[in-house]
Amino acid sequence: MAEITPLDLKFEGKPEIIAVFIIPYSGGAVLVDPGPESGLENLLAGLHARGLGPETVTHVLLTHIHLDHAGAAGWFAAHGARVLVHPVGLPHLANPGKLLASAERIYGGRMQALWGRVLPVPEALLGAVQDEEVIAIGELRFKVLFTPGHAEHHACFILDAIGFTGDAGGVRVPGSLNVRLPFVPPETDLVRWRESLVRLRKEGFRNIALTHYGIFNDAGWHLDRGVEFLDELEAWLEGVMADNPPFEVLLEKYIAWLHARDRRLGLAGDLIPAYDHAAPVRMGAQGLYRYWHKIRMAS
Repeated sequence: MAEITPLDLKFEGKPEIIAVFIIPYSGGAVLVDPGPESGLENLLAGLHARGLGPETVTHVLLTHIHLDHAGAAGWFAAHGARVLVHPVGLPHLANPGKLLASAERIYGGRMQALWGRVLPVPEALLGAVQDEEVIAIGELRFKVLFTPGHAEHHACFILDAIGFTGDAGGVRVPGSLNVRLPFVPPETDLVRWRESLVRLRKEGFRNIALTHYGIFNDAGWHLDRGVEFLDELEAWLEGVMADNPPFEVLLEKYIAWLHARDRRLGLAGDLIPAYDHAAPVRMGAQGLYRYWHKIRMAS
């Protein structure tokens, strides 16, 4: 089994928010979700500590193109890495203008501090993955599963007994037994997300690698908790949105519901802010608000 190392980018100076997964092999190293360019100093230090450098990274696998996962892909491509991504995400890596414009509407003047530069990936170094494809990189074999819900272009990668689930698999702080799902404004779809979790569960991998944050050896249990979270959230959302409240009311009620659920499940008070940072609650409410009006009401 390949050696899998999660590297902490210490995003915004905080531990265990963004993990990059380093997988050495006979031809160099593979990165799963290199994170934002703002985390490069810590990522390069982690590579160096393992006897690796940027030129040894031959492939970057992207679960999706959101900046906390994929912002540094262009930087590694400039050093020769091939970048593999869902076909829908591919043109946005070659020309990130629309991606950056969308992010700027959310983050405004914090863009540079949060994410750093987002370099385009040369088309010659871009590759599109396909659902259920097996990608061979040296002796490594990654199975691809398309997993929409967090984003239309989300894909997961399965290597041996470990699933790299990006944001589809949710958020979990080390040392806790709580699973949250990170909703975002553009493409949140609760129905498709549930289908993706069920699909991942059927794959039967034992270990789950989460960008937010780390590797856990109870993948089946974790994915079941993700489905439970969706079930509870959707029932709550139907009640809250029945009288079509404005966004700020939804936000206030979402935070109250989320934190009450955390406490009911035994989450210690000092861990709740860690979850809020890894899966920002305002953005989560924005994703749910858009889902309700653009998808749920349309159906």
